[in-house]
Amino acid sequence: MFTGLIEEIGEIIKISNEKTARRITVSASDVMGDLKVDDSVSLNGCCQTVVKFGDGYFEVVAIEETLRKTTLSNFKVGKKINLERAVLPSTRLGGHMVQGHVDCLGKVTKIKKDGSSILMSISFPSKYSKYIVEHGSICIDGISLTVARLKDKEMTVALIPHTSEVTSIAKSRVGTEVNLEFDIIAKYVESIAKWQ
Repeated sequence: MFTGLIEEIGEIIKISNEKTARRITVSASDVMGDLKVDDSVSLNGCCQTVVKFGDGYFEVVAIEETLRKTTLSNFKVGKKINLERAVLPSTRLGGHMVQGHVDCLGKVTKIKKDGSSILMSISFPSKYSKYIVEHGSICIDGISLTVARLKDKEMTVALIPHTSEVTSIAKSRVGTEVNLEFDIIAKYVESIAKWQ
């Protein structure tokens, strides 16, 4: 589990194909402190397992299911990505409960400066509308954000300057695809309600 509070921006330094999977090598510093093989790390909101690490880098293998559902299939060498290690039981849960299990891709539709903040609108498949509420939590590329506005199949989030500075989201442009994970509690409530 993750919090959606990004620890650092890493960089993709190597990608190699392993049959139909991709081995992705990430340059990092802050997350390397206690990182070991078998640890979970969120790469732009996608939970991946560390399979190898060394001085200033770690490697994961993204399998076919992950590549079909996330932006990891579009990663290129030099891309900056959001990184977060799995939460410890002693850690403050400052964001919200994030699993790193991407539900779908969204697409940036509008970006507007609003004083010191940035309003970013993102479209998503309509079947996920039931999991989004104004002022509720959403995970975009691994970042825990709050839905400021909601209309049909489009949500808007307000990015504070700090979020723009410490994550890769400020590099997004209109048309950029992003990984979306909806609130797990909403999904469990829906599942329980089906059995009532």
